[in-house]
Order: sequence, then C-alpha cells, then structure tokens
Amino acid sequence: MSMAMSNLLEVIVDDDRWLKLPLDIEKYAKDVFAETVEYMQQNDFDGGINCRKFMAANLSLSNDAQVKELNAEFRKKDKPTNILSFANIDDDNFPDDFCDDEMLELGDMIMSLETLQKEAEIKKISLQDHFAHLLVHGILHLSGYDHQNDDEAEEMEAIEIDILHKMGIGNPYADEEIV
Repeated sequence: MSMAMSNLLEVIVDDDRWLKLPLDIEKYAKDVFAETVEYMQQNDFDGGINCRKFMAANLSLSNDAQVKELNAEFRKKDKPTNILSFANIDDDNFPDDFCDDEMLELGDMIMSLETLQKEAEIKKISLQDHFAHLLVHGILHLSGYDHQNDDEAEEMEAIEIDILHKMGIGNPYADEEIV
C-alpha cells in the first residue's frame, strides 16, 4: 500500500449539482488528493511541513453564492472565486499540534461549481482537468505555498504542472503568462 492510500480527503457536497456531473466527483477528488500527497511524499516536498505524516483535508463542493460570502469575509473580495483554502498551518497552535499528532490535518477547501464551469469553458479545457488543477492548487496552499510574488508563483506553478503531468493532464498555464 502506498503512503498516499492512507491519507484522507473528506468531501462534503454542499450543492447537489456537483452530483449531476458526468463524473464521480467525490472519487475523483480523493484520487487527485492521493496523487498530490503521494507526489509530495515521494519528492520530500516541504512547504513548511513534514509531508511524511498521515495527511487529511476537507473539501466542500459548493457554489458561487457561498464562496462569494466566504471570499468577502476572509479575503475582503466581494466576488466568487474558484477555490478557497483555509490552511491549518496558519493557525497559531499548528506547531504544537503538528508535533503531537500522527495525522497532519492540512485544512479546509471550498470550490465553486459555477466558477469552475465558466473557467473551463473560457479556457476550452475539460471540467475534469480544471477541477484537478484547482484541487492541486488548493492542496498546495494548504501545504504552505502561495503566489504573492513572481518567484512564489513560478515555484507553485512548476509543482502544479509536474503533479498534473503525472496524472496525464496538460500544463494549465501553457497559454498564459505567469502573473
């Protein structure tokens, strides 16, 4: 059994439209999480955490209205976005909890269906591939990565590209300039 198989992604469906997609979204989310964690473990990946621990996270599959509300409250941006990540690594108690627990609870993510669909359509990519990209992106945020400046963005994007490539998904930044 690989290390990633012992990791856990709890998927919460807040909007039933997610269940109408032509894809077992809960299984796919867990597969993407497992692939991402396995990559992190195999590459001694360290965004500020020791990735050899048992890892867990939560993903809420939601909609623009709920994501907009959280985005306004926590990021002061009164608009929906594709995915929000709330990393436990940002919690003041994280270092103590990290040392004491066998399981590393990375944090929570929430993804909006409407924004995911709009972006996939605009980019002319499959919903499945865009979902995988956003989930990998969210997991990296939970692990301590960010893209506040060009160097951080390049590092995070390179990791995303590598993980997605291992999953058979093309470079999501191929037609974009790094911002």
